Amino acid sequence: MPQKTDKILIVCIGNDLVADDAAGHEVFLRLQRTSLPGTVRLEYAAVGGVALLDRLTGEEGVMIVVDAVQFGAPAGTIHCIPWDELPVLGAGALSGHDIGLKETIEIGKLLYPEKLPQRILLVGIEGRCFNLTRDAMTPETAAAIDDAVLLIQKTAHVSQGALT
Repeated sequence: MPQKTDKILIVCIGNDLVADDAAGHEVFLRLQRTSLPGTVRLEYAAVGGVALLDRLTGEEGVMIVVDAVQFGAPAGTIHCIPWDELPVLGAGALSGHDIGLKETIEIGKLLYPEKLPQRILLVGIEGRCFNLTRDAMTPETAAAIDDAVLLIQKTAHVSQGALT
């Protein structure tokens, strides 16, 4: 039976109706069509915020959060950042979903420390357009989705092997 450290939760966040915010949804759809290890649980959350905490079971050693971000890099840049190294940009700066993702994890540490994975990574796809419909996804953001999927697959396999 797999140990907690062997299990990985991938949570893709994003509104599939809103331009670059749909990047997380697109990654989710593509990951669904791939072969992920049996110890990986893939989830989609249209919104993040505190609702992200509902996805925690305490069974996973690693959580990979996938979302569109605005860190000021060129559109389509893919960031893979350990949670503890995320910049402090203020509430909502990482995500437009309720409260910011960084703040959500801090709340989780207080409320559900036993449920939080040992390692949390953000795979963020730099976006630009968050106020128009899905048809307006920035071409660079759209072009980065397949590379983000490959990065997540590689990270899931490496994380699984590194934690066993």
